[in-house]
Amino acid sequence: MLFSSTDSFSAIWQTLLHELHRGALDPKHPFRYLTVATVGEQFPQVRTVVMRQFTADLEFLAYTDVRSSKVRELLEVPRVSLLFYHPKKQVQVRVKALATIHVEDELAQEHWKRVPDKRRSEYQSKLDPATRIAAPAAGWESSSEHSYFSVLKFSPLSIEALQLAREGHLRIQYDLASGWQGVWLVP
Repeated sequence: MLFSSTDSFSAIWQTLLHELHRGALDPKHPFRYLTVATVGEQFPQVRTVVMRQFTADLEFLAYTDVRSSKVRELLEVPRVSLLFYHPKKQVQVRVKALATIHVEDELAQEHWKRVPDKRRSEYQSKLDPATRIAAPAAGWESSSEHSYFSVLKFSPLSIEALQLAREGHLRIQYDLASGWQGVWLVP
């Protein structure tokens, strides 16, 4: 369990922040991989991304190819839902956030330096993501002259946790508007 009904709002908040921070630092932590839901043309779109950083300002950072459909969707509607799940602690964390896209700015340049040389080709494909190809190798052709690297920054408006427990599930919400004060919700 991540938290119980006897824990204070501030203790639960600190525990949530700690686990989210660990997700960005530890490749084996379940919060490393987060599900991002965007508004698509006809359907909601859901995909998993790697959390690269959880900042002191509570912002979640992830990398993507700027030509991806998620970037187009976020330019149109910058509201996202993020989902984390920790199977051992049986806790689900949902985040409502606003997204900003960073391309060739200071933040993107800083993070590009962190991308290992052997991984940079993932952001240098000659073809746009989701382009139909005859064989997988066509998708790996890269152009080292140009990078399509971008950083997605998700700034949370609310963070909600659902703790599953045999003795009764617990649900708690924190939101920016209240200064991140906790409130219990019916699970």
